[in-house]
Amino acid sequence: MSEAVTLRCNVNGSDVDREVDARLLLVEFVRDVLGLKATRVGCHTGDCGACTLLLDGAVVKSCLVLALSAEERAVVTIEGSNNLAEIQAAFVAENGFQCGYCTTGMILTAAELLRKSPHPSDMEIRHALVGNLCRCTGYDAIIAAIHRAAERRGAVGYAVGSRQ
Repeated sequence: MSEAVTLRCNVNGSDVDREVDARLLLVEFVRDVLGLKATRVGCHTGDCGACTLLLDGAVVKSCLVLALSAEERAVVTIEGSNNLAEIQAAFVAENGFQCGYCTTGMILTAAELLRKSPHPSDMEIRHALVGNLCRCTGYDAIIAAIHRAAERRGAVGYAVGSRQ
């Protein structure tokens, strides 16, 4: 039997202090303890990306991370990210989603990619998305959406039609 321990972290800009089981996964913490249901549980092996969230600004597969790994760190879920409007709008404009199950992971992955590479090539986008599975879209619309988001973020000289 595992012991209960105190977890202190910041989730979506709010300080959180909860008693949790030491074996609790981060995805279970955000979904079951905090009630933030947009972070999905998919494969429990880190292969699908449905559980993607940001930990200190970096994409993590929260089904592979213990909740205690977030101690004194910043966790951001899709519900708490306030700078994703243009990415979300681009996904809508390009039909970059269908069932929506993978969408939160795709959007958070796109946000990290665009932070690192403001005008990514198709290959950079494909490489960034390698850990996110989508069974509905065929990825072309997602790639187009990320290009559109790059354009909306003001990448100088980069247009949706000028993919590299």
